[in-house]
Amino acid sequence: MLDMRSSADDQASRPSLVGDAYDALRQAIRENAFPPGYQGSEQEIASQLKMSRTPVHEAIIRLQEEGLVRVLPRRGVLVCAISPDDMREIYEAIIVLEGGAAELLAEMPADIRCPIADELEGANSQMETALGADDLVAWARADERFHQLLVERCGNGRLARMFQTIMDQSHRVRMLTLRMRPKPTASVREHRAIVDAIQRGDAVLSRERAKQHRTAARDQLLPLLSEFGMKHL
Repeated sequence: MLDMRSSADDQASRPSLVGDAYDALRQAIRENAFPPGYQGSEQEIASQLKMSRTPVHEAIIRLQEEGLVRVLPRRGVLVCAISPDDMREIYEAIIVLEGGAAELLAEMPADIRCPIADELEGANSQMETALGADDLVAWARADERFHQLLVERCGNGRLARMFQTIMDQSHRVRMLTLRMRPKPTASVREHRAIVDAIQRGDAVLSRERAKQHRTAARDQLLPLLSEFGMKHL
């Protein structure tokens, strides 16, 4: 006799297993455990993640939609590399998305936007502390948190999902070039200017300051990739 309770439990656990596989594989790609250009079968990937193949298969389909991997018929799964042209497109999208998010935050009522501004300043303070300790990895984590908060708290879920996909694609490049760039001493000051505009409820200024900040980052990074001949990351 079919155990209906067991079947129901399997159905209930499946989304969780797929979610776990997605999170594990996404993080492995972001942190270069599966570096750009890595190619392997679904079974090989599942074995390295110590997970079963079925949820890993579904996670791979989702990650292909997000541009992190490509499924090659009869040849396995390829981890996509990022080129300077990709980074140019990514920054163009980030500039628009973050500018819009900052504008939306500034348009919120004061009792909503001010606590969010405090969260942003908290991440900014962590960046400042990390810079003082010359800990660039901690700075990068706090900086990423600042930008995630900026978009996640804007109230537009679709914008936040687009942003997360783009940031996943660019994360490797950002971390690989972290020590090639000048020390990011201007980042805290520029973030504080964005937070100040949001606190004041100035939507136009918030948008412009967010766009200027990311434009400056783009204009610093792209020539660096060209200078070091980094064509695929």
